[in-house]
Amino acid sequence: QVQLVESGGGLVQAGGSLRLSCAASGRAFPFENIAVGWFRQAPGSEREFVSVISYNGARTQNAESVKDRFTISRDNAKSTVYLQMNGLKPEDTAVYYCAARVGFTSTTASAYNYWGQGTQVTVSS
Repeated sequence: QVQLVESGGGLVQAGGSLRLSCAASGRAFPFENIAVGWFRQAPGSEREFVSVISYNGARTQNAESVKDRFTISRDNAKSTVYLQMNGLKPEDTAVYYCAARVGFTSTTASAYNYWGQGTQVTVSS
């Protein structure tokens, strides 16, 4: 079992920045074996892919909607993945979830076995 806890959400004005954290715990798999993705879900919308990082941080991928604004990184010594969000826009408002899977990265939510509870990000115009 892997437990994921997100933090760092909040209310920010358009153009501002936030850094989300996803802390992992549990003994099912070493954190170094896990790919971690960020997804988001706005009210009335489906959950969508935001960003993903491979088990060793060598490979990352962003959705086109956040490309050049969001940066994903990880610190395996702390079992934590970060999502640095710059240039936030009102359309970035959503609940942000981190998710984990053993193996390769994926942009598909159904490929992930473990999910956090989510953290709210609200961007005012």
